[in-house]
Amino acid sequence: MKIDAYSHILPPRYFEAMREHAPDLKALKRWLTIPALHDVDARLRMMDEFGPDYQQILTLSSPPVETIAGPEESWRLARLANEEMRSLVDEHPSRFPAFVAALPLNDIEASLAEMRYAIDELGAVGVQVFTNVNGVPLDDPRFAPVFAEAAGRGLPVWMHPARSAAASDYRTEDQSKFEVWWALGWPYETSVAMSRMVFSGLLERHPDLAVVTHHLGAMIPYFEGRIRLGWADQFGSRTHGSEAAAVLDGLSKPPIEYFRSFYADTALSGSAIGTRCGLEFFGAEHVLFASDCPFDPEGGPMYIREMIRIIDGLDITEEDRELIYAGNLHRITGHRLK
Repeated sequence: MKIDAYSHILPPRYFEAMREHAPDLKALKRWLTIPALHDVDARLRMMDEFGPDYQQILTLSSPPVETIAGPEESWRLARLANEEMRSLVDEHPSRFPAFVAALPLNDIEASLAEMRYAIDELGAVGVQVFTNVNGVPLDDPRFAPVFAEAAGRGLPVWMHPARSAAASDYRTEDQSKFEVWWALGWPYETSVAMSRMVFSGLLERHPDLAVVTHHLGAMIPYFEGRIRLGWADQFGSRTHGSEAAAVLDGLSKPPIEYFRSFYADTALSGSAIGTRCGLEFFGAEHVLFASDCPFDPEGGPMYIREMIRIIDGLDITEEDRELIYAGNLHRITGHRLK
């Protein structure tokens, strides 16, 4: 089996509700024009190209629920999304063996309640968070109960970047130009969130928590040297001063080992070079096949096709290839997949 661990969907009823609540539909034009994102029949037809052994884990597409509605309504949107994804799993189990729960992270109590409902009643295999919650970092203490709940239940956390054109590239400008906020900003967002999880001690407190990072760990594999050496012996020599020792004293391992403990998917827009780099950094036991479907120039099939071609062409053992395609996903979800 080839199980696509990070594919995105906007279930039809949720899609309509999202459009009603979204403060600026023009900002969603990319999401509104991809049929396979919200038309289930189009999605199924697209998947047929890859045969019966290709499946997708459903995750709710961005934008994050908490950017669409305030705390009084976001939980309703998350509930609708989760119930709709569960319905798709029930209707098409051979294509969609499981889904990952959406959370209304602008309301922590509602998020915890939704986690329990989505996991216990709907059978979600994990939860999705974004790299920031309306600008608040994930290592903020208010989110600690969410990660503690996931860790206590042995649930993996899928982490997706969140950044918009409003995050300018320079202090002298109001907006990011040339879609730098997406092409380079999203990998930066993911790398920053991973770093904050490491140095805040979140992974120290929850050593068995499986965090699935989108886009193969973003910048982290490429900057392995800066992390392994520059963030070890030289940490604190630039800005932190005396605080640095306390940070490192709170970690039982060198920083690089925490970074290697993340899981990473292969959603790299068809990059063979990036895939080899990420695989060498994380190792086959921490890499999951994923395509980022349907966000490609063909509206769905291109990145699936490319990533299968790249993974099949890797100079690795068949055992490692099977881990990447499905084995690792089965392990971190506790074999909850149908």
